Amino acid sequence: MGSNRKIAGITDLSQRKAVKMLRFLYPIWLVVGPFSLMYVPSTLIVAGDAATTASNIIANELLFRMGIAGSLVTQLLQIFVVLALYKLFKAVNNNLSILMVIFAFIGIPISMFNSFNRIAAVMLLSGADYLSAFTTNQLQTLSMFFLSLNDQVILTIPAIFWGLWLLPMGLLIKRSGYFPKILGNLMLVGGVGYLLGSFAHILLPSYKTLLTIFEFMTYGEVVFIGWVIFKGAKLPGKA
Repeated sequence: MGSNRKIAGITDLSQRKAVKMLRFLYPIWLVVGPFSLMYVPSTLIVAGDAATTASNIIANELLFRMGIAGSLVTQLLQIFVVLALYKLFKAVNNNLSILMVIFAFIGIPISMFNSFNRIAAVMLLSGADYLSAFTTNQLQTLSMFFLSLNDQVILTIPAIFWGLWLLPMGLLIKRSGYFPKILGNLMLVGGVGYLLGSFAHILLPSYKTLLTIFEFMTYGEVVFIGWVIFKGAKLPGKA
């Protein structure tokens, strides 16, 4: 009996550390992620205008490169977030927790590798001697192609695994009792949103309203992050 209490105490301590880790990592993610995925592209990239986009990148190359670095940092943070979530939920259901980790870890290297498209885009505009065989217009067009490819890849392939990892996570949130069950439901909706949105971008790219709906479905993930930051988790034995 005393041994069981000792083990439970160790588990609880591990969970508390996991929550503290999440409350430290999530705010960083909320700054770095939107900066690299939203602010930098919206500031420098003009849809359908390769010349203006190229001019913006050349004039703000450091900002563009900071966006690339930020994307990589976001994925590195995700590794530690997933490990913390595993520590938090493994006592609830180890199989679901492992499934959550597997899906998340498949998506991370895909997202990181996709950064090569943005690296290629800025390299094409570098003015290096070996690019002299191409005209300025060709280089700008190729650069825009790689930027568009970056967007298409991120919205399709890694998004599948962003959706898949949220499904077991949503179930774990609901079963754990550490958070309001509605947060688990929102994560399940978010997982479905990512999955449907991924295939919709491939099959129905012109249906913008539908794509917006699927994107809106994923916002539950941000609600969960906000809850963890400001409220934490109601762990066993914690008043």
